[in-house]
This record gives sequence, C-alpha cells and structure tokens, in this order.
Amino acid sequence: MRYYLGIDIGTYESKGVLVDAGGNIVASAARPHKMLVLQPGWAEHRPREDWWGDFCFISNKLIADSGVAPADIKAVAASAIGPCMLPVDADDEPLMNGVLYGVDTRAAKEIAELTERIGEDMLLSRCGNALTSQSIGPKILWLKRNRPELYEKTAKILTSTTYITHKLTGRYVIDHYSAANFSPLYDVNTLSWTDELADDIIGLDKLPEAIWTTEIAGTVTPEAAAETGLAVGTPVTCGTIDAGAEALSVGVLDDGDMLLMYGSTIFIIEITPVRVPDARLWYAPWFFPGKHAAMSGLATSGTLSHWFRDQFARELDPATAVMALALEAEGSPPGANGLVMLPYFSGERTPIHDTEAKGVLFGLDLTHTRGDIYRAVFEGIAYGTHHVFETYADVGQPPKAILAAGGGTKNRVWSQATSDVSGRTQIVRQKTVGASYGDAFLAALAIGDVQPGDIRDWNPVDHQITPDAGLAELYARRYRVFRELYARNKDLMRGLA
Repeated sequence: MRYYLGIDIGTYESKGVLVDAGGNIVASAARPHKMLVLQPGWAEHRPREDWWGDFCFISNKLIADSGVAPADIKAVAASAIGPCMLPVDADDEPLMNGVLYGVDTRAAKEIAELTERIGEDMLLSRCGNALTSQSIGPKILWLKRNRPELYEKTAKILTSTTYITHKLTGRYVIDHYSAANFSPLYDVNTLSWTDELADDIIGLDKLPEAIWTTEIAGTVTPEAAAETGLAVGTPVTCGTIDAGAEALSVGVLDDGDMLLMYGSTIFIIEITPVRVPDARLWYAPWFFPGKHAAMSGLATSGTLSHWFRDQFARELDPATAVMALALEAEGSPPGANGLVMLPYFSGERTPIHDTEAKGVLFGLDLTHTRGDIYRAVFEGIAYGTHHVFETYADVGQPPKAILAAGGGTKNRVWSQATSDVSGRTQIVRQKTVGASYGDAFLAALAIGDVQPGDIRDWNPVDHQITPDAGLAELYARRYRVFRELYARNKDLMRGLA
C-alpha cells in the first residue's frame, strides 16, 4: 500500500494526516501552540518549538497510531502559516522568533517609505502587489533597522515552510506562490528574485531558491529521520502556504474557483485566467505554471472568537466554551438585535489595508446579551468578507464557485451569516480537515501518483450553504452601517494609534 503524509502548521494549532492511495485518511493528529503577541501589532511563533517541534510530534504520532511502516510513506509535504520572516545564522539556527504574516503590522513605517520611494504603479507592475503588512520585504528592512546585530548575523531569510523543508532535506527552497509575498524582492514577470526596486533590504543570495510547489525539494536526511520517524530517502515537496494547500484540498482548480477559508483569519484565493493588478488584492503565481491566484484576507476572524472567549467567557469550561457561546449566538436573531461590529482588532488587510483600523462595536444598549455580541462578532466578519467579494466583482473577477473550508464551516452562525450577507452559495466538501489534506495530495501529485483533477474524487461535495433571501434587506442595511462606520471614523482611528 502507498501512503502520503501531510502536515500543516497553523496559527494556533498544527494538524497532520496520513492518507492512502484512494484519498482515505488512515490517521490524523494535532498539536496546539500559541501565537505570541509581545506588543500591539506584533505576532510571532517559535520556529524550533512551534514549527519543527510540531512537525516531529505529529509525524511520529501518525506513524505510531496508524501502524504504517515508514517505508510505505512514499512522499511528504508540509504547509504553514505564511508569509513569515525568519532570519537564521550560518549554522542554520534561528536568530529570533518567526515574524508572522499580515497580522503582524510592525513594519508599517517601512511599508510607507518603500511605497513612496518605488511607487505603487511600479510595485503592481513588477511585483503584482502593493506593499502591505503581508509583504516580507518591509519586515526584513525592519529587521535591518531595529535589530542590526541580528541582521549582521543573518545568513538566510526564511519563511515557515522553508525552515521545515530545510530541516527535512538540508535544502533551502520556497515555492513561487510563497515567494510572491516577498515584495519588492520578487518579480512576477520573470518569476525570480530582484533587487532592482530596492537594493538596500537584503542580498539576494540570502533568499531561498524559488521552485514550483509540486517539485521535490529533496529527501529525508538521516538526522531528520531520527527526529520524525520517517524513512531516510523519503521524497519531500517544496512546501507552501497553508491557504494554498487548503484551496487544493477542496478542489480549487479552475478559473473562477474560489477558496473561502474559515480559520484564525479569513483567507480567500481565486484562480483567475490573467494576473489581476489591483492594490486591494494580493497576487501570486499559482501552483502550476501559467495559472494565477488573486488573494485576499481579513486580519482577525477565528482569532477574534478566541479573544472573545478568553475575555468574556472565563467562567466557562475551556473544553466546552466554544460550543456554549455558539448556542448563545444562535439564540440571538439575525442582525444581532441591532449590533454591528467592525472586526478590525489587529488593523485590517484586504481590501482596505489599514494597519491603524480599530475594532468597533456599535449599537449597544442595556438589553443586549453576550449572545448578541458574539453573533455580532461573526456577522462583522461576514460583512468584511462580503466587502472582499465586492472587490473581486469590481476587478471583473466575481467567483463562479465558492468552496468553503476550515473549522468555521462547522459554526452555523458564522457560515450561514456569510451566505446571508453576501447572497452567495458556498460548497462544502466531505473532508474539511484543511491544509494538511491538501499537503497529502500535493505529496502524491509531486511523485506522479495522481493528477490535479483527482482531488475531486478524493474529496467529493457534501452539502451547500445557501443564502436566506428573506434576510437580504436586513443585512443590506447592516452592511451599509458597517461601511459607514469605517469611512466616517478612520481618521479618529488613526488618532488612537
């Protein structure tokens, strides 16, 4: 029997699956970790403990629980939160915690300076992206300016999957899909690193080699085998960002297919026939040559739910708190009894790209309950998601099919509000494990055991989430308030920064 191992390192939890040749999950495992917020606007992980430590724990557990012989695992693929910025020294040792994706807004000054110097039009033309908190180039420049002693010791700048793949194989690689987030250091026209737009950030020799997502990076070394339980010589793919792997896991393949990933953040990927040069969205080459991805994401989604639980439900059993709060939210009517929330608790990413945006809860009176506020959290995220959908329509790329994935698909208030607010149907497939399942498919794909379209046989459709037309007018009114709250108060928000 042939098996494929996929492991994904998420914001708060890592997950892994062992999958057989028919796409059946024979073992699964998970391990939690924390996102470190050492000061407002910062978000970090510990690379040794949270990235490599989780990978080793899950790999060993999958092998032990399944009873599968390591030699029968024919390929391995990893994904992780991204894009991240991790400097390592000449001995491959991390010099600091990994700086996370767009939720980390520490480089706002560098973003503004580089944008002014290079020009937004040039950035869009050469990099396919405006500079935002998602961009790695400004974060490297932040490192140079604020941690010069670490910058001087830096031999390589890695993202999360580069670190894991290097630990497995000894090779420093990054897929083109991830590399496009290193603006202004990656040219989407030549699919290569460049310092022509900014030669003062980092030497290009300190960046990993860019290859395609489905390429084999190398094989498991004896040292990695001892730590992971995998067989020496097992092929390892390049690795990718979690959202990309999750998109593939639910069959996002064709032009107009859109992933809606419910996780710590909302993340959206749409496959487009051409590159979409719009500053409100992100661009990257897709997993396969000639394919394009238009991406977007909110800054806080599931993270906001975690925050609410920790701050306002401390008396509840942590093991059942999420379920109890969900029942309270279901007891509040659509529209949350007049509450509207701006979910900008860590600034906001697409489409407004405002690191100084603030969270707002509007409409409170003494009759409101915790359940009303908790429903308002999810409806606020739904309004933000609808704002993104409108942006895709504005650029001429409305989605043809929305494929929902992630833990939020099991949250009835959140997922239904998203359809009701947007008026769009969501398709949910049978397996909602997420990125780790996509990783397992990528592992099989990389060694030629499957073709891209086989994912739809591995993971058929389970059900659809359809909008309630009777709520369209109610949510349209609330959405107008949502947009006005930000438009009228963004200058005040900057005054609080």
